[in-house]
Amino acid sequence: MSAEAELPLSKVEQEEGAIFAPRFSADGLVTAVVTDVADNHVLMVAHMNREALQLTLDTGIAHYWSRSRKALWKKGETSGNMQQVQEIRVDCDQDALWLRVSVQGDGVTCHTNRRSCFYRAVTGSGATTALVPAQD
Repeated sequence: MSAEAELPLSKVEQEEGAIFAPRFSADGLVTAVVTDVADNHVLMVAHMNREALQLTLDTGIAHYWSRSRKALWKKGETSGNMQQVQEIRVDCDQDALWLRVSVQGDGVTCHTNRRSCFYRAVTGSGATTALVPAQD
């Protein structure tokens, strides 16, 4: 992110240009989809404010904004399962990010002690909708 990114970009510049200008929501956040760089397995979805994104860019370690705690969060700081960012991609209109990471420690990402926060699948429909363990 640079001073250039603060200027409004045209639709073509936003979608096709080389200037990284993430579009933060009204509450100052951008959604981050996080996958394992080795196999693209979805690990989690989180949010970043400007400070979290800048720290991630500066350190190579994923930082997020906790909406529930209203605090900056260095992923894995207490567990040792830090996320080393290998690549960041941005979607077409720059309002969502995709972080491809290597997870340090024992590879756990979810606070439930699982590799992924997406460990359940939705089955059925209507009154028979239920959650079952996801099969990877």
